[in-house]
Amino acid sequence: MSKKEGMSKKEGMSKKGRPRTERRVRERAARQLVRDRQKLASLERGGSPDHPIDVTSTAVIPVRARGTPCPLCDGSLRLDEETAEMHAGKRLRAAHLTCVSCGVARRLWFEVSSPLAN
Repeated sequence: MSKKEGMSKKEGMSKKGRPRTERRVRERAARQLVRDRQKLASLERGGSPDHPIDVTSTAVIPVRARGTPCPLCDGSLRLDEETAEMHAGKRLRAAHLTCVSCGVARRLWFEVSSPLAN
């Protein structure tokens, strides 16, 4: 198209972005994705003391904790420690976990309830 037809020479060419700028944009997007996934994980059952996972025995906590995938990379989690903590007047168990793939630390919360009578 010529200038007479309404398009200048610069409008016809697309400007290529600078590599550093493009890399920073990708890194910011990746950090935001990590924050969003961590926020979602905290809203899931066991992600916070307000939403613990109900179990009938403390013996199942390590199995359930290790069976939960990492919320960021879907890798397997290593159980580092299990603690008993009080929250809002309830006694909860916290499984302290670390992802073996990406290294992120995470806590899963459990509430031990007595089994229902038959």
